[in-house]
Amino acid sequence: MSRYTPLPPAGTRRALALLPLLSTIALAAACTTTDDPPGSAPPTTAPTTASASAPPTDPPSPSASTRVTIPTSAFVELPAELRKSPRRTTPVADALPTLCGNEFGTGGRQVTASAAMTVTYQTAGAPDGNVPQGMIHQTIFTFDGAGASAYLDRLRTAVQACPSYDQAGNRVTVKSEVLPGVGGEALLLTRTWPETSLNGERTGDTASSQIAVARVDSTVTVFNDQGWEGTSGNPAILDRVVRDGVRAIDAWQR
Repeated sequence: MSRYTPLPPAGTRRALALLPLLSTIALAAACTTTDDPPGSAPPTTAPTTASASAPPTDPPSPSASTRVTIPTSAFVELPAELRKSPRRTTPVADALPTLCGNEFGTGGRQVTASAAMTVTYQTAGAPDGNVPQGMIHQTIFTFDGAGASAYLDRLRTAVQACPSYDQAGNRVTVKSEVLPGVGGEALLLTRTWPETSLNGERTGDTASSQIAVARVDSTVTVFNDQGWEGTSGNPAILDRVVRDGVRAIDAWQR
């Protein structure tokens, strides 16, 4: 018997010759996947950032064109004769007043920065051992576009809807009026309530404190005057602080 094995037909030989190449291609394809390579970090979403002193319910605008830093020099400082203690940084949420709700925290998404400081005041010539007469919390907001004017518009509407509110069992009435000659526009609110003694008993008199809000171009500042331990604030000192504060903001913006 002959040991010669006849060759397959030419077409079959060509098909067999392609098998190693096809196996190589198939193996390469099997080793290519969409998985991340070993040791690589999973894809992440870029974190969002917000100002540490932003209003409690309104983060800064994600579309703000410029990041703003509010310097200490933009805040008012009391003259020596009225200064009981140096100004200090205060959380915005603690500095802003509240009436019926969150009226002063409605900065909206056009807020680009916010910060607050507190000054503690005394009457001029008061002995060093006397307690302070009160504190004024100042908050500064900066805005994109027409956000500052919009803030004042929203605030006026909110205040009109809140002629009075309850606080610690006392009825507080709110009076709103224009504050002339301050910034581009300004608003003065006066809160009045039944005065109580340190024991919490009503004296038959009334106590009051004021809030001033002023716009300087694209910036709004809020001054919240609080008398010491629930007593009345000092309207004359607040008026001076507001006007000095607006001048400080104006100088910062120049």
